[in-house]
This record gives sequence, structure tokens and C-alpha cells, in this order.
Amino acid sequence: MTPALGMFLLFVLITLVITYWAARKSQGAAAFFTANRRITGWQNGVAVAGDYMSAASFLGIAGLIAFFGYDGFMFSVGWLVAYLTVLLVVAEPLRNAGKYTMADVLAYRLNPRPVRAMAALSTLTVSTFYMIAQMVGAGALVTLLLGSSHVSYEMAVIGVGILMIIYVVFGGMLATTWVQIIKAILLMAGTILLSLLVLKHFGWSLANFFEAVTHVTYHDKGVLVTKNFLEPGLRYTPANHGALDLISLGMALVFGTAGLPHILVRFYTVPDAKTARVSVVWAMVLIGTFYIMTTFLGFGAATIVGRDQIAVSGGNNMSAPLLAQALAGDIFFAFIAAIAFATILAVVAGLTISASTSFAHDFYTAVIHRGTERRPGEEVRVARITAFVVGAVAIGVAILLGKDANVAFLVALAFAVAASANLPVIVLSLFWKRFNTTGAVLGLATGLVASLALIIISPSIMKVDPPGVVGAARHLIQHPPIFPLENPGILSIPLGFLGAILGTLLSREPRAESRFAELSVRANTGLGAEKATTD
Repeated sequence: MTPALGMFLLFVLITLVITYWAARKSQGAAAFFTANRRITGWQNGVAVAGDYMSAASFLGIAGLIAFFGYDGFMFSVGWLVAYLTVLLVVAEPLRNAGKYTMADVLAYRLNPRPVRAMAALSTLTVSTFYMIAQMVGAGALVTLLLGSSHVSYEMAVIGVGILMIIYVVFGGMLATTWVQIIKAILLMAGTILLSLLVLKHFGWSLANFFEAVTHVTYHDKGVLVTKNFLEPGLRYTPANHGALDLISLGMALVFGTAGLPHILVRFYTVPDAKTARVSVVWAMVLIGTFYIMTTFLGFGAATIVGRDQIAVSGGNNMSAPLLAQALAGDIFFAFIAAIAFATILAVVAGLTISASTSFAHDFYTAVIHRGTERRPGEEVRVARITAFVVGAVAIGVAILLGKDANVAFLVALAFAVAASANLPVIVLSLFWKRFNTTGAVLGLATGLVASLALIIISPSIMKVDPPGVVGAARHLIQHPPIFPLENPGILSIPLGFLGAILGTLLSREPRAESRFAELSVRANTGLGAEKATTD
């Protein structure tokens, strides 16, 4: 047995034991969806960090920095700053005013059926986008580690998908939380160790490290070039609307985090709003430390491994594991790759439970059955069935895209959808008395349709590839892009807000306005929240 396979199997065994333990405690809707709200502040903070620091962070961002230097590091900046929005705007009100999902806050003073239907659709879309990125990373990682002759990319994606479904179906939120906690601790330990090894390679001198970063040599279209990776312009160039694309990316990352369903549901697992705030502070400390260290992962891979070697050894997603191999050999390579594998399993479990919870609680129970369960435990059973369906869709699309798609880029698109559809209605529902059901539905629909449509007609999907391009590198639509930017956030986010505002101005809803004061009191003080969460 190879070291990599052994470490993989050890982590899988540990997580399956946790799932077995959690399954015995996950009886009933509150236990399955929110772990009975008994997660402490530090536990939820570490779990939030584990949920947030996904394969896009560990694999994708390291790869983007290794290939595009400063421009790739902008992904790290966006993801780090984004948690300020969560802390200052949504964490406390969400915990006080909701029960299981984001739609609980919207339905508090609005007509619940149309709002919950659209919110469930948006949640499923964002979660699926995000999940596809994790599955792509998982397939590429396992194939690189174990060899394509032993495990194909398709087999690796299917295997990860099956494990993800097991965690959610049997262990619920409790199992998912502890898988995320273990993964976050492992990821932080591995990243710190890898960063220290990079510094050791340069004689513990930051000056030597950054000096090397200013002279990175690689082949560009067959020509050997030397670039300063501390200067912008390797990815976002003026010829490709670089400034606008970077602004669009930043908007998607900063605003999208506060609309990510799998992050928002974590605030329902704590007993009160104070604990929710504490958990966000814990998460910000861990997340901030991690994203600072992506500097060493990405630039270290560019200078020590080399961009050319990374390109032929598994693509830019494998920059961090290849850096570990170059610095400390195959055993450390296996350890870092196993951490990346743990990262993927934890995040896809969180995504799956948020998607299945939204469908079961918001659509099946609230929309189809008008808020009543026909049989005890039916909502949980529907959530488990949904987990199977969502997992199957993510597996299928990840196989279709192939292992060469950059996972950080794919996740940035999920952030754009979340920022365009979810954030406008959450903010306006909490802070605008006039806001009503028509505005919520139109805002969700406009943001969702605008972001998806712009993605389809952007360079991400549409482009005429040169002859001979095959596989995942080939664009899905062979046509010059209509929308010039890779990320739609700069246009789709204002459209989401515009749709919500115009929809609100089209009609008045006295009930929604009359309950605004009640929502404000509960959102800011927590009065009445405990009764709502135990109903």
C-alpha cells in the first residue's frame, strides 16, 4: 500500500466512525439539520473555516498564484475580506430570525410559498456550482496520487461523491460539523508546515523569497520568458478588460460569501446570537491566517517547482501537493494530498446538507405541503433523498468538465450567483421596511437568471479554440464571447438589487411592512428566537 493510499483510507475510516457516532444522535429534524443547536462558538468557528477553506482555496488559489502571481493572489484577498460582510451584516440577524435555512428569514414577514420556492432554487444552484468545483479537485487529486492506471478521474469523482452522500444521509449536520473541524485542523497544520519549509528553502529570509518571486522563468507559447510575479497583469490584462474583470471578481467574492447557503446554515447550529458572533471571529482568525499563507504555497510552487513542471504534472490545481513533494519527498506529498482530500470531503458534505435541507424544508414542506409534514420524520427523509440527487448531478457535471478546470475559478462563479441572487434579498428583507414578496421573488429570479446567463455568454463558456484543443481545455460553445468578462458580478449583482427594488415598488404589502418592526427586534436582540427554534 502506498503512503498516499494509506493516509486516504485512514481519514476515510475516521470520518466514517464519526458518521456512525453522529447517526445515533441525529434523530429528528432539529438534530439532522442543526445538530440540536449544541455546537459551541469555537467548534462552529473552526467548522465554518473548514467549510470555507475549500479545494478552491487550498488547490485552486495556490495554482492561480503559481501561474499568475499577483493576479492570482487577488483571489486570496477577496476571500479573506469577504468575511467582514458576514460578521457585520448577516451572522447575528440570521441566527435570531431563522430556523434551518436562509429562506426562514425571508419568509418571516413575506408570503412564504413563493419566497421559499425561489430561495430553494437559488440554494440548489449555488450549492451545485460549488460542489462541482470540489469534485473536479477531488478527481484530479486522487488520479495524481494513485496513478491514472489504478484509479481513473471518473472513478475518483464517483468515490468522493459516494462518501459525501454517506456523511450527510446518515450523520446529518453533526457528522458534517466534526468532519469539517478535523479537516480544518489538518489543513492549518499542513499549510503552516508547508509555509515553514518554503521559508527554510530560502534560508528563512523573506527578502530572498520575494527576490526569487521577481524572477520566475517558464515557457510561454514555446518561448522561455522571465516574469516578475509581484507585478499585476499576468492574468488580468488591459487587452482583456483586466481592471473590470478584477473588480467583478472582487464584488463576487466579497458579497457572495454572505449569500452562500452552506455558510449561512452553520449559524443555525449554535445556541444563540452571541455564540454566532464568537464563531465568526474564530473563523476569521483561522481564515485570515490561512489566506496569508497561500502566498508561500503559490509563490513557493512557482519558484521551487516551476510553472512548466506543474503544468505537465497534473495542472495548476496540483501546485501545493507538488510543492510538498519537492520540499520533503513522497511522504509529505502524500500527507498534503490527504489533507486536500479531507478538505474536499468536508466541504462537499457541507454543501450537500445545505442543499438537501433547503429543498426538504423550504420547497417540499413549505411549498408543496404548505408547512405541514404528512408523516413524522418525512422532512428528514426527503432531505436524505435530495442528497442522493444533488450528489449525482455534481458527479455527472464534474466528469463532463474534466480535471483541468481550475477549481478556484469555478467557485468564483458560485460566489457570483450567491451575491447576485441571495444577498440582495437578505439585506433588503432585514433593512428595508417597504420590501415585499414581489421584490424578493423578482430579486432572486433576476439575480439568478442574470448571473447564469452572463456566465453562459462569457469567455468561461464561449470561445473559439485553436485547432487541436481537446478535452477539458476546450470551450463548451465555439463562438466569440458576447459578455467580455469572466466573472459576471459587476453586472449581475446590481441587476439582482435592481430586480428586488423594482419588484418592491410595483406593489404594497401591508403585512410585510407591519411585521418589519417585529423582525428588526428579533434580528437585533434575539427576543423570541429560542421559541421559534424549538417549535
